[in-house]
Amino acid sequence: MAKITQELIIETAEALIERTEKSEVTLSQIADELSITHAALYKHFKNKQELWAAVSKNWFNRMISEQIKLDKTNLMNAQDLLHDWLWAFANAKKRAYNENPKMFALNTQYVDSNPLVLRDVLWDSYQIIDGFMDYHDPRFERAEAILSAFAVFSLPSFKESWNLPDYQDRFERIWSLIKKGL
Repeated sequence: MAKITQELIIETAEALIERTEKSEVTLSQIADELSITHAALYKHFKNKQELWAAVSKNWFNRMISEQIKLDKTNLMNAQDLLHDWLWAFANAKKRAYNENPKMFALNTQYVDSNPLVLRDVLWDSYQIIDGFMDYHDPRFERAEAILSAFAVFSLPSFKESWNLPDYQDRFERIWSLIKKGL
């Protein structure tokens, strides 16, 4: 029997989500799949919400954050780096949606209805933005504001607009509005 870890529980929950096509499977289903008791899950996650936040963050990191690749050799300054990272971020979200809209919807449903989970999922992105811009903001408020300006390219409720022909033009218009305030 495999050692039960947080990672194994998250992987099992994701596999069940994919197989059942439901955004939240039960803890009993996860426990049954792992051949453990329902109570044993609480050794790794203090409650169901903590588990679903971890599942959401894991999916986001794998499907969005880890897909962002930047060639920093031709970038002249922090603003150029930020622009290209934001564009890559928007396109990673778009790609995740286009490649598997059903899993995208299932994995983002929980986050959309829990703003604190959304903030936790985006925390690493805020750190990246803060680092590019050298803000040294311990609460990442400026980074959060920058990413919020691009909500139409990152929040799932806007996904229907991501494949419109003016997608990049809309991005560039928002960029030109915020870049002066960076």
